[in-house]
Amino acid sequence: MADEISDSEELPETPTRFAEEQPAVWEAYRDLGEACSEAGPLDDETKRLVKLALAVGAQSEGAVHSHVRRGLEEGHSAAALEHVATLAVPTLGFPKAMAARSWISDLTE
Repeated sequence: MADEISDSEELPETPTRFAEEQPAVWEAYRDLGEACSEAGPLDDETKRLVKLALAVGAQSEGAVHSHVRRGLEEGHSAAALEHVATLAVPTLGFPKAMAARSWISDLTE
């Protein structure tokens, strides 16, 4: 799965700098992400949508952007990624779902 980033150069500036300054912490964090990804039966497509949904629920614009970018690279349609925001309406509320939709559209339009 594309979440298993081994090269910190693939990251935005702040986490890249952190990875360079704290390589042991970065490596442990990367290893944790890989272990979590491999810990269950979900396929990569489902994992990407779940991770996007978690980012939406956490209201993390940066994480939403990251998972949308990766989802598009992996072949997800813009409609599928936008559907995640629609599914958030009854659980998170309309304003939060619309915020997520705007973050998704930053990369899909």
